Amino acid sequence: MIPNKVTNIACIGAGYVGGPTMAVIAQKCPHIKVTVVDINPERIADWNDTDLSKLPVYEPGLDQVVAEARDRNLFFSTDVESAIREAQMIFISVNTPTKTYGVGKGMAADLKYVELCARQIAEVATEDKIVVEKSTLPVRTAQAIRTILDSSTDAMPGVSPRFSVLSNPEFLAEGTAVKDLHNPDRVLIGGEEDEDGQRAMEALVEVYANWVPRERILTTRIWSSELSKLTANAFLAQRISSINALSALCEKTGADVDEVAHAIGTDTRIGPKFLKASVGFGGSCFQKDILNLVYLCRHFNLPEVADYWEQVVKLNDYQKHRFTKQIIDTLFNTVSGKKIAFLGWAFKKDTNDTRESAAIYVADELLQDHAEIHVYDPKVPAVRIYADLEYLQAHRRPQFVIATPTIRGMQSDAPATLSSQEIRQLVHVHKTPYAATEKAHAIAVLTEWNEFRTYDWQKIYDAMRKPAFVFDGRNILDREELKKIGFEIKGIGKG
Repeated sequence: MIPNKVTNIACIGAGYVGGPTMAVIAQKCPHIKVTVVDINPERIADWNDTDLSKLPVYEPGLDQVVAEARDRNLFFSTDVESAIREAQMIFISVNTPTKTYGVGKGMAADLKYVELCARQIAEVATEDKIVVEKSTLPVRTAQAIRTILDSSTDAMPGVSPRFSVLSNPEFLAEGTAVKDLHNPDRVLIGGEEDEDGQRAMEALVEVYANWVPRERILTTRIWSSELSKLTANAFLAQRISSINALSALCEKTGADVDEVAHAIGTDTRIGPKFLKASVGFGGSCFQKDILNLVYLCRHFNLPEVADYWEQVVKLNDYQKHRFTKQIIDTLFNTVSGKKIAFLGWAFKKDTNDTRESAAIYVADELLQDHAEIHVYDPKVPAVRIYADLEYLQAHRRPQFVIATPTIRGMQSDAPATLSSQEIRQLVHVHKTPYAATEKAHAIAVLTEWNEFRTYDWQKIYDAMRKPAFVFDGRNILDREELKKIGFEIKGIGKG
């Protein structure tokens, strides 16, 4: 029988979602054994390291949570089969990247890892299990998981476990994930309407109810839960693209985008959140989920709806291109051989996640013009930065190349592909901001790390080539103070 209370949970996937989520569940539910498994032995070793600064995921407060629960009721392991066999509830929290090949290339979610998880659960399980979708998935993926589970168990003589599939999407903001887990706006659980589905939902509700007020735990049909995750990210990204679109108009008209955002944000119907203009949104969710939504709309023959959401991503691409073009135009129409210092590589502050970071695309476009890029980020290592640029060379999204004139007034050609050797010749990663900015022609602020505000900007100015330019892609620096020092400063949406 599907359990309606659980004492043993397994999570397949020890990444940005699975690791922190399971750590908080273990912290808040000391009576439940929580085992996080992953096929990557280095990642598991980092989760188990006594030096908590080596955790593979950087989130403020996560080290304290792990320290409290690890080896008490929180365990990290590479023994996937044992964890599946022993658990009553299994979370699937694996990567679901956008497909880079075949049908749906560039838009559809690649579900191969989810399918592999489902098949492994079916092969190993000998008792009834609750399977929880934690990864962000297209609508009706639960049906595919159930089909795999049911079909696989039919082939096991004498063993016929039953499965109930739930959708429990994450709504975490990287950089505040622990805070979001401790005090969520809502927990969404979608399940099937039969008896097994209701028992499974009851079991997961009981887990979260250990610290989340019941009124914040929402239960829905499973399809509604799956679609809600995609829709939430699409709406948030839409707001960012909307204010970024206005930032371009502000620069042309002499308006200040921050003042415009404040004015419209005081309208209670609109509100102030996600109205911060910037070089563009990044992260693992927004772009991927919108592209998935676009693909679904086209699949269900809703071209007008698909075009609407596709424009959100196109606008985000345009904003990164516009920022890069401003750098090149300002530096006398060429950056060839010039040193451009990047402050920040992570897609946002307080995380070491670089997926779809604006810095990657700005760097790539500057490299096309043979700029030298010198990077400092307080949490992102050099190996990650090089890997990001190399991945981009092999997995571009040609359907979203912006059809705008290049800096020389010519139509954009397909960008050249750089080799690993060329990338390493042009991109340099530094351990201090002062080394990254020394003798630089310009500084581009790509991540809103708080520490950037506190630097000795006079020291930075004195060591730079003149005129010294700062391109603040996050509008976090004191413009007037930097102007007094002598910087030429350009911001987003600042006329």
